[in-house]
Amino acid sequence: MSPNPMSPNHTQEKLVYMANQIGKGFTMRKPEQAVLDIADHLKKFWEKRMLAQIFEHLDAGGQGLDNLPKQGLQRLRETMQ
Repeated sequence: MSPNPMSPNHTQEKLVYMANQIGKGFTMRKPEQAVLDIADHLKKFWEKRMLAQIFEHLDAGGQGLDNLPKQGLQRLRETMQ
């Protein structure tokens, strides 16, 4: 039996995967710039519900998130408050 693609765990895994892929796209930049660019990309292209889910995952420890995407998410949250 395959995993339910609509289950909360699957959704979080998918969002973590997507965030990490975005992070990989910015690895050639200086880390400080990469963090800003990741935050900007997420702000422009992710729906609010996606951000809410990944922020919830981040609050629970952010398991599986690479360092740059994690920092980008933290930066984005700071600018949204």
